Amino acid sequence: MAKKDVPPRWDRKMQQRLARGEAAALGELYDRFASLVHGLAHRVLGDERAADGITREVFVHVWEHPDAYDPRQGPLRTWVATLTHRLAVQRLRATETAALAIDGSGTAEELEHRVRRASVAARADYIVQSMPVPLRSALERAYFQRRDYRQTATDLGITEDEARRRLRLGLQLLSTAHETEPPGTPHGHGGAV
Repeated sequence: MAKKDVPPRWDRKMQQRLARGEAAALGELYDRFASLVHGLAHRVLGDERAADGITREVFVHVWEHPDAYDPRQGPLRTWVATLTHRLAVQRLRATETAALAIDGSGTAEELEHRVRRASVAARADYIVQSMPVPLRSALERAYFQRRDYRQTATDLGITEDEARRRLRLGLQLLSTAHETEPPGTPHGHGGAV
């Protein structure tokens, strides 16, 4: 079993390839993370074109600054998600501030509330996408299909105790969406971007 502080081999190799300027590495990274990046950006911004712009910005940043990723700080996926979140929130804040200045409707507090709400929603999406499939399956049945733990156990072919455990753990993970750190940021690694 790998040590907890050793990043996945793919992450280390990808960072090294990007640092060497391998265009094929950027293509592989894009193929692997473009839907994550676009989805998070869209969740924060609520706009397809703006999400496309953030997606481009993220991959340009990764290409131009591959050494900004430190594999010892966590997975590459987390770093990319954190970068996406930061850029999308900056764009949302700038866009909303400009709109506030132009039409004068709303307050700075309302702006921060909208930014916070979008940020929490993006973190929740990231958490659900990143959790192990057994936890996600249990939560999806409970939430989308309105199944209780007994029905979830039957659906998944597991014991009721295991269904309760999966639901409890999934909800505990999801409850962290309200924390102030960007999506996927390990505790104590807030400056990973």
